[in-house]
Amino acid sequence: MEILIPLGFFAMIAALVIVPRYFKSMERQRMAETLRVAIEKGQPLPTEIIDAMSSNVRTPGLPPSPQRDLRTGIIWLGIGAGLVAMGAAVSFEEADALYPILGIAAFPIFIGLAFIALASLNKTKP
Repeated sequence: MEILIPLGFFAMIAALVIVPRYFKSMERQRMAETLRVAIEKGQPLPTEIIDAMSSNVRTPGLPPSPQRDLRTGIIWLGIGAGLVAMGAAVSFEEADALYPILGIAAFPIFIGLAFIALASLNKTKP
């Protein structure tokens, strides 16, 4: 019974990563099927559909944009702040739990700060 809590935690993390990717894949598959049928019937493709399909495509090898780095850094800082808040809440019940949770929270906080530093460094490049 005690194993269910950690398993539930990791299952939640996996679900948060896998489920959105699955639904995005299904959406792309339906769009491709619709386009295939339209091409088979000889209908012209509107430019809006082609633009919508190519708007979210990342080109490999290109450096990430400063805006993406800044967003990623802010998200990591939010995760770290959430862990700090959880540590503060847990410390009311168990005082010895505060420092280990703060230590764990330091990792996403420093990752977020690194992404924010990358965003500011990439802005200054010509």
